[in-house]
Amino acid sequence: MTNPHQNVSFPSNGRTAHGYLATPSGSGPGVVVIQEWWGLTDHVADVVDRLAAEGFVALAPDLYGGRTTHDGKEAARLMQELPVDRAARDLAGAVDFLLGHEQVSGSSVGAVGFCMGGKFAIVLGAQQGERVGAVVPFYGLPSVTETDFSGLTAPMLCHFGEYDRTISVDAVGELRDKVQQQSAVRPQIYFYPAGHAFFNDQNPASYHEESARTAWPRTLDFLRRHLT
Repeated sequence: MTNPHQNVSFPSNGRTAHGYLATPSGSGPGVVVIQEWWGLTDHVADVVDRLAAEGFVALAPDLYGGRTTHDGKEAARLMQELPVDRAARDLAGAVDFLLGHEQVSGSSVGAVGFCMGGKFAIVLGAQQGERVGAVVPFYGLPSVTETDFSGLTAPMLCHFGEYDRTISVDAVGELRDKVQQQSAVRPQIYFYPAGHAFFNDQNPASYHEESARTAWPRTLDFLRRHLT
């Protein structure tokens, strides 16, 4: 029997990528979980485990090669040093891995990301087209001037904190408008009475329990609706 919680390796455009995989007892839709700028932390692994407990085959690629941090300056450095093209390859490799996994049902996967990972989730959806069937960014925005959204076909569910000092309500509106201009997708956007990183229950300074408890079932319902 396959270990339901394991570190895995998978091919990524000529190199080997790594990640954390959790599987349900049977088959289910695949979901790529994309880390915050802190790295593949226990919080991200916990999200993977929680998705598996809900019937999804969830994989979090390790974009930093095993490095994690709790220091903001170090996290910013790691994010800036991450080659965007390599991250895109690793995420595409994660999609390939899930679609080829024996327990994954369906012909598309979900992409759920947090902070930096929220940005990457949207970009992954735009790059992978119909291979990504649902996109759920938590407080993450790609550049609306540098990102081509025309390949995006997946429905989007977006979670933002109305008191987020790093992402303004206007910036979210610009994202919505740009996505709608370049694709047929109409993002579903929720604002919560919280700041940035409100879903991270391992960071007491940012965690907002009420908002997190509201966003989670919305996310599960959305993934089930569009991936099953």
